[in-house]
Amino acid sequence: FDGECRERVAENMSQRGIHLYPKASPTKIVKQSNGSYSVTFKTADGESTLDGVGLVVFGTGRSPNTKNIGLEAAGVKMEKDGTVIVDKYSKTSASNIYAIGDVTNRLNLTPVAIMEGMAFAATAFGGAPTLPEHERVASAVFTQPPMATVGLSEEAAIETLAGDLDVYTSSFRPMKNTVSGREEKTFMKIIVQAATDEVVGVHMVGPDTPEIMQGVGIAVKCKATKAQFDSTVGIHPTAAEEIVTMRTKTRRVQGKARADADTNESRDYQQS
Repeated sequence: FDGECRERVAENMSQRGIHLYPKASPTKIVKQSNGSYSVTFKTADGESTLDGVGLVVFGTGRSPNTKNIGLEAAGVKMEKDGTVIVDKYSKTSASNIYAIGDVTNRLNLTPVAIMEGMAFAATAFGGAPTLPEHERVASAVFTQPPMATVGLSEEAAIETLAGDLDVYTSSFRPMKNTVSGREEKTFMKIIVQAATDEVVGVHMVGPDTPEIMQGVGIAVKCKATKAQFDSTVGIHPTAAEEIVTMRTKTRRVQGKARADADTNESRDYQQS
């Protein structure tokens, strides 16, 4: 996810009393007589212990559950972590076996797995070879408030696109927070390829963000331009109207890709 948005989520969590310890591994969790916990964990700087902790959430990640089901014997090739290797049509190295969903470690989202399944059915049984599309897929993380995204993060756009990239950002207190007195802010970001005016990424942290991004995802999927965003009339009063009223760019950054490798007709977008 976009680095700037990740920072906003971390700030919001901190304001809600959640303390983050990136790249830390707990070695001991002991429940105290008062119901709290004592947590000992390791980081690159050594070992630390926290007392009076109310709740511990440890993000461990996931690995494909492909062990001991006979894939090797069937001739299905896998990565070292168990990821099933597939071609662009989801076919494995065994000609009669396909794989879809998280086990292929392409874009691990439930709606994406459904889309891959539909593409497989059309290819294998419908007589219509269909490629699953993993580009410009909207997704969300249901933190409080949530974060949602579609298209390229600023970091990914710099790495994969050529030429100038215009970045528009806005940070504000939604009206509901202003009335309630909550200091929490909504953050929005739009990334535009300057040469074509095409919107290549939209990111947001704030209330109702997933619902908003589902609609924005259609526009980004259709390769809408910033001018088309700007010509869209907003719904007032909403937080979402800020997406179509950002007129002043925050900064211009330079894409690192070769200019001759980047065309309007053929670009390899990767979901960040």
